[in-house]
Amino acid sequence: MNIQTQDTPKVLNVGILGFGTVGQGTWKHLLENGKFWPKILGSQLVPTRASVRSLEKERSVEIPSDCLTTDSASIVNDPEIDLICELIGGVEEAKELTIQAFAQGKSVITANKALICEHGEELFRLAEQAGVGYGFEASVAGGIPIIKVLRESLVANDFPLIYGILNGTSNYILTRMEKEGASFEEVLGDARELGYVEADEALDLDGVDAAHKAVILAYLAHGIWVDLNEVTVEGVRRISNEDLAAAENLGCRIKLIGVIRRNFENNHVSVAVHPALIPVEETIARTDGVHNGICLNGSVVGTVVLTGRGAGQDPTASSVISDLVDVVKGMQGLSSMPKLLHVSPEECSLASPQEIAGRFYLRLSVDDRPGQLAKVAECLAERGISLATVSQTPHENNQPASLILTTHQTNEHSIAQAVDQLEQLPGVMDKPVLFRMFDPKGIF
Repeated sequence: MNIQTQDTPKVLNVGILGFGTVGQGTWKHLLENGKFWPKILGSQLVPTRASVRSLEKERSVEIPSDCLTTDSASIVNDPEIDLICELIGGVEEAKELTIQAFAQGKSVITANKALICEHGEELFRLAEQAGVGYGFEASVAGGIPIIKVLRESLVANDFPLIYGILNGTSNYILTRMEKEGASFEEVLGDARELGYVEADEALDLDGVDAAHKAVILAYLAHGIWVDLNEVTVEGVRRISNEDLAAAENLGCRIKLIGVIRRNFENNHVSVAVHPALIPVEETIARTDGVHNGICLNGSVVGTVVLTGRGAGQDPTASSVISDLVDVVKGMQGLSSMPKLLHVSPEECSLASPQEIAGRFYLRLSVDDRPGQLAKVAECLAERGISLATVSQTPHENNQPASLILTTHQTNEHSIAQAVDQLEQLPGVMDKPVLFRMFDPKGIF
């Protein structure tokens, strides 16, 4: 037990569940900045214990061996531990440990976007009932303070549109493919070696990681929890160098983006993650490498763009520690986290595919023979879809030709039906590649 005197700042012991990249960064920066905590909080934040999967593994951060354990629950249940950082990842164990911490009156800080996405509604309610803090800034966009901005700085705004790059790995891959002409597989191999790719690669490559974050942003902005199964989620695996070059010819760049739109006339919301052709003049189109970028269109403030390192040890640890500071201030009555917005389905609900309008990019691999374009155009016309641009690249040695089309405005329902029909059309050799033509001024 820590004995305090009048001249000694109160010590708050921090337990870290999961001592991977972010956990080690949190431990390191809590210690390195130790002299500042008494000055800004009147209390000392001390990293005290951490849980690991293996005690034998070498780590970049030095930590006394007696501070490590393989038993995360022992940290949660330790009466000497005041605050919990849940950084283990996964869902079920993390949820159980979080609920245990709440039950003991301990605030929790998390970077676990999958947990928030799947169980956030329940966990926020339990934290409020227990009178504890639940910080989750690090769960979206690493070091970019997007959650704090939505909850606090821009609270006077409605948001008809939020969009941006929410996954640094996919952005790194697309940037290198575009700038170097490297293949997807070549860049993916480098990303693996650099440790940019999750162990479950589908999280990065198939848009799942970005979708978790988009669901959280939709809740923060509109108070509606969207089931991940109802979100359009597409990844980057089918983007080719040919697509990147075609986008450049159209004055665009291809990025994997999360898009949250709301029509305030009927209070319908759409949430999607997909590759999109973005006009080059947009800041998000020029956000490269492992960086994330999020654009908020606010009803009062106008357009706000936040960019920065979206992942990695230091930026994510920065967000974890920011939440720790906020939670401690709340414990001391210096400030409190604003309550989260929650609305009923009658107040806000999901938009139908027929409502979500836009322009589209299509790439087809077709037999290089007369009349093929006419058949494709007829198929699209049957769904009420007209063409804006057409280009065809013949391939040699009897290989299929590449047909690249862009459409005038249509809707998600019609284009999905058209793509299904095109896939069955004689002369179309492979599943069509479909991307959105993103228009930041568009509504649905």
